[in-house]
Amino acid sequence: MTKPPGGRVHSYQRYDPGEFPSPTTPPPDLASAAFEQMMMFGGSRRLSAEDLANAIEIDPSQIAGLGPSIDALRAMLEERKRKILETYETGAARAEAKQAYEDAARGTRPPKKLQYDYHSAVRDENIPALERLWYLADAREDDQNRDFAAALMRVTDRLGDKYQVDELENAYDFTGNEPMTVPEAIEIKRLLETIDKLLEQLDEAEKNAQIAIIDQDALKEFVDDASIDELNEVGKAVQDYLRQEMERQGIEEDEDGSLRMTPQALRTFQGKLLREIFSELEASRSGRHEGPVIGDGAVESPKTKPYEFGDSPAHLDIPQTVVNAVARLGLQTGPISPLAFKPDDLEIHRTQNNPKCATVVLGDMSGSTRWGGQYISVKRMALAFDGLIRREYPGDFLAFSEIFSFAKLRRPSEIPDLMPKPVTIRDPVVRLRVDMSDPNITEGMVHPHFTNIQHGLQLARQMLAPQDTPNKQVFLITDGLPTAHFEGEHLYLLYPPDPLTEQATMREAMLCKREGITINIFLLPSWSQTEEDIGFAHRLAEQTGGRVFFTGGDDLSQFVLWDYVQMRRKIIR
Repeated sequence: MTKPPGGRVHSYQRYDPGEFPSPTTPPPDLASAAFEQMMMFGGSRRLSAEDLANAIEIDPSQIAGLGPSIDALRAMLEERKRKILETYETGAARAEAKQAYEDAARGTRPPKKLQYDYHSAVRDENIPALERLWYLADAREDDQNRDFAAALMRVTDRLGDKYQVDELENAYDFTGNEPMTVPEAIEIKRLLETIDKLLEQLDEAEKNAQIAIIDQDALKEFVDDASIDELNEVGKAVQDYLRQEMERQGIEEDEDGSLRMTPQALRTFQGKLLREIFSELEASRSGRHEGPVIGDGAVESPKTKPYEFGDSPAHLDIPQTVVNAVARLGLQTGPISPLAFKPDDLEIHRTQNNPKCATVVLGDMSGSTRWGGQYISVKRMALAFDGLIRREYPGDFLAFSEIFSFAKLRRPSEIPDLMPKPVTIRDPVVRLRVDMSDPNITEGMVHPHFTNIQHGLQLARQMLAPQDTPNKQVFLITDGLPTAHFEGEHLYLLYPPDPLTEQATMREAMLCKREGITINIFLLPSWSQTEEDIGFAHRLAEQTGGRVFFTGGDDLSQFVLWDYVQMRRKIIR
């Protein structure tokens, strides 16, 4: 075969900014990683850019030059390790370390009372036992014990050297012939362990493009400056890329270096939650309203829009549709010619619909929801629910409230910061009554970790009352019996759960039923859950015409959202 013209061509692969990142690979999901951290820690811990970089996953194929750079560094380290193993042998160092230990041990004269313990420790090569003897000897004031303590230090040091040489021999397979002294063996051990640690760091960095985890100070001992500079260029490109993605996905960095989530980041996270939830459920068409809307109807607007699949033909703008068809066909169409319509001709009146469904979600944030991370599932469900309504059912009404010793309305932007309330009283029996009308008493003075379902239902009823729709519901997410309720201005905190609290909660639930509000209970598992908790949920659902769902972990989001979609379809058909 003839040689190719020009001989062999070598190409040096370095970081190419023109190919960073790959346009065919989706960018890392920074918003979801940031929100997951917020869901766990709430507002108690600020997220830094470094935390975010450690939390996300980056496809290494996105990073031009990452693979060649790490491969080159790995090759240098492995070559250095190979040369060391092929050069030295450990027999001489092992024998030297053993002899030094035995000489130091024989040259030490322990006091009579410590002779037996000393000889046992030397025979067993037991460093902790030698250290205990040192403390005993050092605590005594006489010269013999002080001399013995100093000699023990030398014995312990020699035994430590022997341990290190033994570890070196057991950890690595040396094939060379050059003998080592004990200090040389200890230094070789340090070098080999450093190389192994760097190789692990390179493997981890290659998996997720985390250049920062590589100990560059240690790396300088084994590779040239040019290779480190090349790695730093790739690391700088990764950081620039992450900052671009942070800006694109709605994550802003404050002056102190902490990150702040914008509404855009919230929408990105909600979109991911919805995709995850509905991808695990059986496919069922949702989001498009089939057929005419039953109930309060809609008010037509003079403004029109082109027809889209799913629009009701009842709102067809017939004159404009005819004009569109005539304009498309041109002047050749006579008064007796048939007029053929196409989908592009159809014009639909815009409408202003009354809310077809109004929902209030009551999320339990009492102290017990910290168990098993249930509070994270509650917050994840709430954000996914908000995303579902905004995207698929923008005409519906949705509100959120956290329940603890009180009930508080929360905006969607506040949900990630919610946390289970700390347990501030651990008495086995609690019987407290607080007069909230007293100007000297504030909510911050009340033990917050109780569960006030009655106040939550009252707040939900007030929010749903002005909604102009017959379809009103409450989603109550809790892990058991209520332990707090109001009677007038007095707040009762009762544990174990008291019948008075259940009666007050049932009275509020019946007021909801009287106003046409359905209560659905989603019962979370808890370490303290009993048959009484389950029985209360069934009684509450039966008396108000609602239902009980038993959920756990990530199933909560699937249960709540899918039930809403299914019931929503029944409402509009």
